[in-house]
Amino acid sequence: AEYVSGSGVLKTLNLSQNQLCGVDFMGRGTYSVVGITALAEALKVNGVLTSLNLSDNALCGVKFGRGSYDASGIQALAEALKVNGVLKTLTLHSNNIGDEGAKA
Repeated sequence: AEYVSGSGVLKTLNLSQNQLCGVDFMGRGTYSVVGITALAEALKVNGVLTSLNLSDNALCGVKFGRGSYDASGIQALAEALKVNGVLKTLTLHSNNIGDEGAKA
């Protein structure tokens, strides 16, 4: 996240299937918002990133019916995007965002 906030050249970032929130592609692990909130804070000040892929990261803590739903990570991301005027493409598929996350 530190590199994202300070980079003046990074335009595309693919973090798909990265256990960004502590849950792997099979739904195993312990959910934590630390990774996604750190990324959200970096996005608030990044002025060059135009494409971000966060697909398949269990951003709300649920994968294949495992885990507990928590929309705080996706809400932090949504808040960051309100002030980031540069990002044009955001890929979020396979994250089980749910209704609460979609409202963010």
